Amino acid sequence: MELFYQYIIVFITAIFVNNVVLSQILGICPFLGVSKKVDTALGMSAAVAFVLVLATLVTFVLQKYVLDPNDLGYLQTIAFILVIAALVQMVEIILKKVSPALYQALGVFLPLITTNCAVLGVAILVIQKDFDLLMGVWYALSTALGFGLALTIFAGIREQLSMMPIPKGMQGMSIALVTAGLLAMAFMGFSGVDNGLKLLFQVG
Repeated sequence: MELFYQYIIVFITAIFVNNVVLSQILGICPFLGVSKKVDTALGMSAAVAFVLVLATLVTFVLQKYVLDPNDLGYLQTIAFILVIAALVQMVEIILKKVSPALYQALGVFLPLITTNCAVLGVAILVIQKDFDLLMGVWYALSTALGFGLALTIFAGIREQLSMMPIPKGMQGMSIALVTAGLLAMAFMGFSGVDNGLKLLFQVG
């Protein structure tokens, strides 16, 4: 039962308390670049979720069965980047065949997943937190949902802002950055929820 509670805590913490974008400031490029429309934001969220979970799975195996046994830990970053880049190419090929409309909509932003520090950051955090494989994949999935939630909410707000009479000096990226800051402050309201859950479930 304690393990079940740990999964719940990791899930809620990754989405709300330590949101990968709004709290850890990772994945800002797609967050700002693909957040003008909700449809595009949802597509990017799905692509990032797929790459994030798959990358975490592959990099975990790579770290535990290749890098660590051969004392090649210093190659972690470059090895993880190469794995992520290969996975992004796979997603790009799949999207091009399965959903050409979504592929066209994402356009130049799809390759941004290669340099999306959220993907690399989560892969490294799974190793640093010493999660096992199942918990690592669960953490990656939860983080991806948190990324998608933040991106979709932000896109919805930006769609509404595009219909508002915004002063010229605040149009474009200026109002987007202010909105992102306010959204991050809103998510700060979840601070301490993880500690409250630990006390409630009596999980260490």
